[in-house]
Parts: sequence; C-alpha cells; structure tokens
Amino acid sequence: MSLESVKNYFKENNLPLEVTETDEITDTVENASKAFGITEGEIAKTMGFQLKSGECILILTKGTAKIDNQKFKSIFHEKAVMIKDIFEVTSHEPGGLCPFGLKTPLKIYLDETLKEYQVVYPAGGTPHSAVKISVELLEKITKGKWINICK
Repeated sequence: MSLESVKNYFKENNLPLEVTETDEITDTVENASKAFGITEGEIAKTMGFQLKSGECILILTKGTAKIDNQKFKSIFHEKAVMIKDIFEVTSHEPGGLCPFGLKTPLKIYLDETLKEYQVVYPAGGTPHSAVKISVELLEKITKGKWINICK
C-alpha cells in the first residue's frame, strides 16, 4: 500500500520521479547508503514528530544529522516526541517513511543540512526503496519550510 501510494502520488502529480526498489533492507541510513551506493549524508532521513496540539509533522535531515533537542524546543516550544504509530498517521512503514504519498497532508520541515547536497535520497514508502530527488525539487514538492534544527 505504502509503495503504491508513493508511486500514485508521483503519477497523479505528473512528477518526473521514480521509486527505486531493492531486495536489500534500507531501514537505516547505513543500510540505505550501502544498498544504493551513496554516502550516508545523501540519505534524506525523514522523522515524524507529534506536537502537544496533536498535530503531526515530518522533519527531513541529511542522513548523518541528529536533531538538537534544544533547537527543537526553541522552534516548536516543546520537547520532541516521535509519532507513536507512524504507519497509522502516514501509511508508510517504519524504515520507509518519506514525505510523498501520505495518508493525510502533514507540514514538512527541511533541515538546512540537506543544502549540503544537490541530490538526496528519501525512502520510497518501504524499507526496501528510495527516491532520487534534487533538494530544489524536494522543497518545491513538499512545500517544506527550511529550519536549522540539527546539531
């Protein structure tokens, strides 16, 4: 379902993107970089957070970046709390979370660390997939807001 929702999203929005699938597991940054022959930094790591208001958001960072809790609190005025049931909120499996083909629209935030690359690889909806995308197109498609939230 999740893989199909990403593919359908690309097709329905006439986007020049494809999901690359592999038999190898890509559920971690390390595994994904090995499977696709790229550096860990080129992975666009997608993380889901739930705010006190109940709103869920996605934050994308380069693969090797870590969320800085102080910066998170400074931006969102609360502690970082991961979404408990990511599949229920997004329709994407853990290890395959991406900002495309979501069950319901979510606000997307892009960390400044992504700007170190011209092209990045977020997951494609499953822990066996990725999407090669320019950072510029990623920003345009997701309507992502740029923030500085990593250490």
